[in-house]
Amino acid sequence: MKFVVIGGDAAGMSAASRAKRNQPDLEITVLEKTMDVSYSA
Repeated sequence: MKFVVIGGDAAGMSAASRAKRNQPDLEITVLEKTMDVSYSA
């Protein structure tokens, strides 16, 4: 299964990490229009 997150801010990265924890085989793509991505999730 594929999962797309739009926005690499704290909320987007938190959603991506939670989804990966719940389904380890999930393929996650994060789309962010700037060069800044939150690593605090």
